[in-house]
Amino acid sequence: MDKRGIEVEELLPSEIITAIMDGRLQGGLVPLVDTFDLDDGLRTVSGFCIATVVAAVSVKLHSKVPIEELGGASIAVPDEAPTAVKLLQVLLTVKHGITPAAYVGDDDSYDARLLVGNLGLRYRRGLRDYPHTYDLGEEWTRWTQLPFVFARWVLRNDVERQDALIIEDSLYTSLQDWADGLYRVSGPSDRVPVHPQEIHQYTQGLRYFMGVPEEKSVELFKEYLGKLGQP
Repeated sequence: MDKRGIEVEELLPSEIITAIMDGRLQGGLVPLVDTFDLDDGLRTVSGFCIATVVAAVSVKLHSKVPIEELGGASIAVPDEAPTAVKLLQVLLTVKHGITPAAYVGDDDSYDARLLVGNLGLRYRRGLRDYPHTYDLGEEWTRWTQLPFVFARWVLRNDVERQDALIIEDSLYTSLQDWADGLYRVSGPSDRVPVHPQEIHQYTQGLRYFMGVPEEKSVELFKEYLGKLGQP
């Protein structure tokens, strides 16, 4: 995107919506739960999103006991991944009828731990002493027969129309460049130990545009959040 004169800043997902609302950023890829009830000054960008259609791979719950036995347990969750945490709460409470004793930080004692992003990828095959592993994207899809949308692109409404069009066009072309680059990967990732074949398999399960199934999934997720007494 820098080729189009767009400066990119890397932030934790949980920090992006605040940075946009404060005017530090014109837009960004925002966790799904932060796009509900957007401020009047913000809007979603076309149909751009990040959704999983089978397994999320990088969003996994590692537990000492089967998921059905986590009632009354303590579960460590990351602060920087609000959508993944809400998805976990929906799966536990609405799907399995389980109420954990507490959601805690990873410095506390816990019976299960949710890992996302690079940590989720690093321990995608399992975490020592936690024999039960659950991919949250896969759990959702098996339950609902729908993809799960983790994030959507958001822009400020005061961004000039021409600038907004450049940003949207850059998203299209950047995705194409990224997809082309996948087929030139010859070695493991330098951030996490993921080999080229695994990268291809991982990315085959991702979708970047909102379609009818994705819209249905978002509405269903909001409905289930309501059953938790949350917006």
